[in-house]
Amino acid sequence: MPAEVNLAQLRALVAVADAGGFGAAADDLGITQSAVSHAVAALERALGAPVLHRGNPTRPTPLGEQILPHARTAVASAAAVRAIATRHSGGLTGTVRLAAPTTVCQVLLPGLLRDWAAAHPQVTVRIFEGEDVELAVWLEAGTVDAAVLVDASPLPAGSVSLGADSMHALLRRDHPLAGQETIHVADLDDDDFLLSEGGCERHIREAYRRAGTRFTPRHRIRDLNTLIGMVHAGVGVSVMPALALTMIPADCVLVPIRPAVHRTLTLTGPTSRPWSPAVSGLLAAASSVPAAGVPAGP
Repeated sequence: MPAEVNLAQLRALVAVADAGGFGAAADDLGITQSAVSHAVAALERALGAPVLHRGNPTRPTPLGEQILPHARTAVASAAAVRAIATRHSGGLTGTVRLAAPTTVCQVLLPGLLRDWAAAHPQVTVRIFEGEDVELAVWLEAGTVDAAVLVDASPLPAGSVSLGADSMHALLRRDHPLAGQETIHVADLDDDDFLLSEGGCERHIREAYRRAGTRFTPRHRIRDLNTLIGMVHAGVGVSVMPALALTMIPADCVLVPIRPAVHRTLTLTGPTSRPWSPAVSGLLAAASSVPAAGVPAGP
């Protein structure tokens, strides 16, 4: 049974016939001359006869002349299929570097990444996890192309709101306050307070300022998972965003605090330079998805 003819072989034949040589055809196709030669040789083996006269210039044989119109049709049809697919996906290609806080990476981004992969399969998204205060700096410095910012203002046109998140007390389930509907921040003073330095500090201090209560954290913890582990071990209590709910173990709880403090989450690009088409496309796709259901306190 003759070997099967494939599109790469036909594309090589068309390129060599049009360019008049293997070297020029390789340049046109963006591959090596050896790869072009191998593709044409494989085509000739599949057909059982030469399709090109090697020379200067290289030209089709009688068999090659008969095949060439059909090869051009196949190559053109494949290009048309790719063009239709590109238009269907918004025509976006490339890589987008996206920065976000830990809780957003854990909870909101998986759904967005899934939606983006379906809408724009030719765009690669690389995630950079960072602290709230780092993200805007990375974005404006060009370290990343887009970011989920916390309480950002002003925001460039095209930014997408991902919702509002409220601050909650993190306690072991056997803590005396664990069953309360809400907890006043002053009631946490009986325990050692574990402070997350990842960007929530300003929200926590704002709650204590509104309550008129002195804030005296016992430990300062940079990594959110470390902080959760320490609360789980009974070292102390903490306050963190409700979005962290999926990160905490079953024997810990999140309880809304009083006074209530919220943070807004916005997906955006830089303010100091134009957005790439890929960034604009991803944000446009995100704007068509309902808000991510960020838990909010009272």
